[in-house]
This record gives sequence, structure tokens and C-alpha cells, in this order.
Amino acid sequence: MPVCPACQQENPAAARFCFACGTPLAPDGAAAEPREERRIVSVIFVDLVGFTGRAERLDPEDVRALLTPYHLAVRAEIESFGGVVEKFIGDAVMGVFGAPTTFGDDAERAVRAALAVRDRLAAGPDDLQLRIAVNTGEALVALDARPALGEAMVAGDVVNTAARLQAAAAPNAVVVGEETWRATRDVVEYRPGTPVDAKGKAEAVPNWIAVREAAPQGERRFSSTFVGRTRELAALEDVWLRAAEQRTPHLVTVVAAAGVGKTRLAVEFARLVEERGGLTVRGRSLPYRDSSAYGALASQLKQLCGIFENHTPEVAAARLRATVETLLGGPEADDVARHLAILLGIDADATVADRETLFFSIRCFVEAVARDRPTLLVFEDLHWADAALLDLVEMLGARLRDLPILVLVLARPDLLDARPTWGGGLPAYSTLPLGPLPLEEAQQLAAERLAAAADQAVLERAADVVQTAAGNPLFIEQLSARLFETAGADEGPLPTTIRALVAARLDALPPAERSVLLDAAVGGKVFWRGALERMGGHDDLSELLAALERRDLVRRDTVSAIEGEQQFSFTHVLIRDVAYDLLTRRQRREGHRSYALFLESAGAEHGEAGAALARHWREAGETANALRYLVAAAEQADQGWAKDRAVVLYREALELAADDERRRQLRRRLALAEQAVFHLADAQALRRG
Repeated sequence: MPVCPACQQENPAAARFCFACGTPLAPDGAAAEPREERRIVSVIFVDLVGFTGRAERLDPEDVRALLTPYHLAVRAEIESFGGVVEKFIGDAVMGVFGAPTTFGDDAERAVRAALAVRDRLAAGPDDLQLRIAVNTGEALVALDARPALGEAMVAGDVVNTAARLQAAAAPNAVVVGEETWRATRDVVEYRPGTPVDAKGKAEAVPNWIAVREAAPQGERRFSSTFVGRTRELAALEDVWLRAAEQRTPHLVTVVAAAGVGKTRLAVEFARLVEERGGLTVRGRSLPYRDSSAYGALASQLKQLCGIFENHTPEVAAARLRATVETLLGGPEADDVARHLAILLGIDADATVADRETLFFSIRCFVEAVARDRPTLLVFEDLHWADAALLDLVEMLGARLRDLPILVLVLARPDLLDARPTWGGGLPAYSTLPLGPLPLEEAQQLAAERLAAAADQAVLERAADVVQTAAGNPLFIEQLSARLFETAGADEGPLPTTIRALVAARLDALPPAERSVLLDAAVGGKVFWRGALERMGGHDDLSELLAALERRDLVRRDTVSAIEGEQQFSFTHVLIRDVAYDLLTRRQRREGHRSYALFLESAGAEHGEAGAALARHWREAGETANALRYLVAAAEQADQGWAKDRAVVLYREALELAADDERRRQLRRRLALAEQAVFHLADAQALRRG
């Protein structure tokens, strides 16, 4: 019977976790190896101002009476934005966003949560003052940690820096670090803070003070002109003309990955609709702080009725009733108004017999709006919607008739994973997949974003931006901004926003598929099935690779560089890079060793394979093997008059060589190769002359 190594509790043989304390158990009853990953996280610290001195004058029970509602309020705000409270230390609260799951906008969630904590407690009855800081950076994350039991989840300098920034913050100020500021400056208004001299830091830590939200939740300001999408816009315009002129309702779903431009396309389309006299109403589904199952529709109803968030329930109910009576009139107006009030949450006492009755009232109201004026209903980010809202949107697509209305849905592919039959059987339904920008349009966008750069070196890097971003407009903008701000210096790590979006896509995968993808990332842009088999731990590998290919994360190549081996490639180098960044150093070393052994067993030791072997052995920490393959690859390049390549490889070998005699030999070969490269250009010029 397995005995828990943490608490000595005996457990049934089939137990995967200790029944007493929850510690993960390995099949042999030992403690399971901790699951750890390197992740980009945003850490929030909240602390009460002057609490220590105040607590000295209070009875312990009074201290607890003060701290308990404070802790509950801070926890509620952090968790409402999808964060995790890692610990309470007296009056200090530490929360984490981006672990154990990444959502793609974790820095934004953290700052919005900080502002919500500040505003909520400032308006409370206890006259509390706070210091709050948010910092974003890489951390080692213990995926199995249990914060509720006091176990630490994240470790790294990002935590220490957040604590230092919080200690230096002014009362009731929200201070953020540089990476947090970069990731959120489009949605939060900031003013520069005074750099903080933090203990252990060689330089003062730059920071910014968050003033207020600059854009609604889930939205961002567009920083460039609209580029491309001519065909997609024309397709939407054609559907609109048929819906408006022929009174043929239509449901269109625009499907695309994050950052490809769904919202921007919808904004441009809405502008065309309004120019033609149509009415556009937008509603967005949020992954956090939206307790209503019909949140996106409720937002649309409020816009149509002129209801604002700061209206009292009485004012909101009056405006709702007035709008319904104007559009509908007749005896059914009372029922419709009462049912919509339930949906808007402004009549706590009202009830409805069943969902079909509620849906009918919604349909009656929407039909009345469209009869009054051709209407475009936009449902953004529907992949985050509750199942009830998905049912409602499909109901509208199925039952609206003889009306000038178009229902436009914007969603990531996750929607089709959750609802494979989405739109099936509807009388008028279209799916518009939105892919990356074509090369010419991507180049145009990059050139526009870098146009203000005075440094020619920055402008010349536009092609690199386009290649790395692979046609994703958001990635182009983020990479261009980083390049512009660093004046063309070495590109360094990927912008936090890009890493977070890609990591969120990986976190949404089933665990088995995600595990295969992370192992494949060790191989590089190209990998082989045999290497994954050697790494082990993957059942049904064929099905897992096929699933990743269906999700457009990897592709099986038609030609393999290794005979008899299935070769695959990542569809986007950013997917590979972000997946690799998630691995710990130990996982990387073990993975590289497995890949090196696979290449050796396959007999792939020449040409590019030799250089790849050198890289894998070096990353595995086995210097002798790496040096052997580097020298062999350099000699082969030297003999083939690829002198510039030989120079690179000889330099890498020189960095690894420890023996003095070996270093002298490598320096001599490097000097000869460099001389050949120097004179090769002259020889080519003479030949051309």
C-alpha cells in the first residue's frame, strides 16, 4: 500500500494523490516528480499603509476583524480577473496571473485587478490606504503547488522586484514594472514614476504609475491604419447588401487566431454599414468579471436602450420599458420588457417560465429593432461565451426571417472545438476564416509601423519583423514597437504580449497534445517522430501528431531529411520558440540528449545534421561530444568552400575547447578560414570584372 512521503498516510494502490494531504504520488507510491515550467507571469503585491503601527494599538481580535474583510476583498478582486492568491503575509497579499494557466492577457488582468482593489478599498468604510505593485517577467512555476496550503507557486526575480516596487509606492498608488507597462500601455493610462533603488539591483528600477483604465475590458486601441483584407471586407459587404436590401437575415462567423485582426476587420465593416445607413451594435464576451450568461447580449441591449453602467435599477428599468414600448407597442411589450429586465439584472423579483419564453422575448425585441432600421449585431470573442449565449445566437440565426439583419460572430478556433456543429443546418450561414496577412501587406504594415524611425538600421530590419510575425498583424505591431524602442539593437526576448498569446494557445491544448508539442520544440523548427518515440511517455503518438496538425500547429513534411523517418515542422517558428521557453533547464538538457542520440542512431552525422548534433550535445551539457561534432562540421564547411560558415563553427568550437593545444589548433584553422573569407570577396569581384 503506497505511503505518502509527505505525511506518511497509507493510500490505496490506485491513488494518484495522497488522500490526506493531496501530495501527488508516483505509481510506485513515491512522491511524483514535481511538474515545473518556466512561464511569463505577472505578480501583484498589495500592502496596507502603516498597518504595523496601527496593529500595535489594537486588540488581536480587532486586528483580525480588520484584516479578514480586507483579505476577502483583495482575494475577490484578484480571482475575479483570473488570478491566483499565492499567500497572505500579515497585511500583505501576493497574487499571480499567468500560472498555472496562461490566458494571453495576464499583465492586463493584473493591472485591472490592481486598479479594482485600489478603488474598492478606497471607497470602503475603514479608511484603508494601500501600496500596490505589479511586475511581469519570467518565473519558475510549480504547476502542482497548492497555495491554499502555503506552498509557493512561483520563484524568480519577478517576485522580488514586485515586492521592492510595492514597498516604494506612494499611498493608494498602483506602480508597475517596465514589462507590465509595455504589455498594457494601450489599455491603461500611465504617468512615469521615479526609478526605485532596489536592494540587489545594479541599476534603479524604472516604473510607471497606473492612473486609470484607458479602454474597456477586452478592447485595445488600434495603433495603425487598416491594411489589406480587401477580399474579406468585400465578402462581408456583399452579405450585408443581401441582408439589408433583400431582407435576408444571415449569420456570419469570422474565425481566426488571436492577433490576426478579427476585431479590426469588424470595426472597418461596421464603418461601412453605418455609412450605408445601418445600425451597428457590439457586444463582447469576457473571460473574467462577467457573471451574466448573456453578457454580450446584455451589453447590446443597454446600448439600444440608452442604459449606462452608472444608472440606478429604476432609471435602467424606465429606459428599457420606454424603448420596448416604442419599438413593439401592444400587449406583448409588458412581457418582453419584464423578461429583458431579468436578463439585464435590473429586476431581481421577476421570473420567466422557461428558457424558450426568454429566447422568444429576445427575438421579438431584435426583430423590432431590425424592422426600424437595418441592423448589424456583432458578438465579439464568442469563444469565451457561456453555452446559453451560444444557443441564443444559433437560435437567432435559425429563426429570424424577412428582416434586414446580419449577425456577425468573431471567435477563435476554440469555438469550433467546443461546438463542432456550430452553424450546421442554419438556412443562411457563412464561415469566414481569417488567415495571416499576405507577404506584401505584411511588409506594408511593418514599413508603416517603422516609418518614424530615423535609424536606417531599424528600417532595414523590417523584413525580419515580417518573417518572425508570419503575417500576424498584432505580432507585426508588437515586434515593430520593440525594434523601434531598442533602435535596432539585438532583438533579445520576444515581447511579453506575443509570448503570452502563444502560451495561452498552448495551455488550451489537451495535456497529451501539449506534452508532445513541448518535446517536439526541443528539436527546433523541424523534428522527427523517431526522436519523440525515444523521449517516451507518449501513447498514441500518431493520433496526437495528427491532432496537432489539424490544429495547424505542426505539419508533416512530404520529404524527410532522414530516410525512413516521418519529418514534421512547426507551422510558425514562434510556436516552437514559446513552447521551448516553457521547459526547465533540466527538461531541455534531457530532451537535447534524446535528440542527439536519435540523430546518431539514425546515422545523420554529416552536413547540417552534424551541426545539429553539436547543438544538441552542447545544450545537453556534454561538451566533449559537442566539440567533436562542431569541429567535424567546420572542417566539412571549410573543405566545401563555405568559408563563412566554417568561421562561425570554428568560433563556436573555440568557445568550448579547454585544452591549450586544441585551442591553438582551432585558432589557426579559424585564422585561415577568416583570411579566405576576406579574400573571397576580392576574388569574386575580379571574376565579375
